[in-house]
Amino acid sequence: MGLFLAAAASSQASATDPNHTYTTVNDATANNGSVNSTSRFQPTALHHHFWEALVLEPQDAWSSLRSSFQWQEKNLPADAQARVDEWIEYYRSSPQNIAAITERATPWLAWIAQQVSDRGLPGELALIPFVESSFDPHARSHLGAAGLWQFMPGTGDALGLVRNGNYDGRLDVVTSTDAALDYLEMQADEWYEGDLMLSLAAYNAGAGTVNRAQRQAQSQGLKGQYWDLSLPQETMQYVPKLKAIATIINDPEAYGVSLPDIHPDPAFAKVQLEQPVSLAQASQLLDVSQSALAELNPGLLNGSLDPSSAQTLLVPEEVDTQVLAQLSQSDNTSLASASTPSVHRVESGDNLSAIAAQYNLDQQDLIRWNAIERPEALQPGQLLSLSGQ
Repeated sequence: MGLFLAAAASSQASATDPNHTYTTVNDATANNGSVNSTSRFQPTALHHHFWEALVLEPQDAWSSLRSSFQWQEKNLPADAQARVDEWIEYYRSSPQNIAAITERATPWLAWIAQQVSDRGLPGELALIPFVESSFDPHARSHLGAAGLWQFMPGTGDALGLVRNGNYDGRLDVVTSTDAALDYLEMQADEWYEGDLMLSLAAYNAGAGTVNRAQRQAQSQGLKGQYWDLSLPQETMQYVPKLKAIATIINDPEAYGVSLPDIHPDPAFAKVQLEQPVSLAQASQLLDVSQSALAELNPGLLNGSLDPSSAQTLLVPEEVDTQVLAQLSQSDNTSLASASTPSVHRVESGDNLSAIAAQYNLDQQDLIRWNAIERPEALQPGQLLSLSGQ
């Protein structure tokens, strides 16, 4: 809408400018003394500007991300490009896999890309979670790494990511994203004279491993850039994977890939809280499903926020701003009245759809939490868990 209004305003200005004239081409031909005159519209520079504005304005999160890419035009040595091309072929051979991962990125991509851009970093870095976790904030490796950015426990601790029985900052998308970008910038500046590709290698394998490999490459007369290094196999493939998926996203049609529509603005709002709140309470107060809040707050391990561990609750961006202000008030008494019981006793005439609506829950969550095989056969007196715990 903003794009349309801006373009319309430009057009209207030309229409109301007393000094503006439209250019026409008049063709006159004489025929038995009569003149046949026709006018053909000739676009001026102003009209060209109108259409350029329509084209250049970012339309979605992918357009914004592409505009911040910085590595697409860099020519690589042939052997390095071959490593990237190998992963391009791998990804393009499974377009359904790319579709699934990018769909999973929908709540997060616009915000992460915005954080990367605000720091002046290459937009390609916003795609690291594609390589690390397939954009799954709950992802855990067999070695103990967790979250979108796959922080190991020790690394997360060193970066100040809180971990306890109620909260894991590695799973908190906002907190872990800030930590990951800080870490990449810090390593690049401290060890690699700002070289982010070397910092990416250190992110994956550790700075000690990369530094040793760099010294070895330099002793052989090489510059010691990422593409010169002999590293563990996973790290050798790390940057090629990232460049490959960025290449595909830069021109998805060329690779037969379909990307989901993602709005250019973040899909969530942040609420700073000074008092504990459960997702069930917030769900009732905000009139948002509990499952939607849980999806946006994967770091809350037991379904509640304790300000001693975390102070920010993410909520869908469409939530009414007045309700958000009410939720964020430190003396808010609505939370107590919004308290949700942990179980529901089925009454005669109850059905699962009505129970789910009563507590702002997803019906499928109730089915899963209670191992219900026949939703239509609820029995009076039956107790249903409302939290899965």
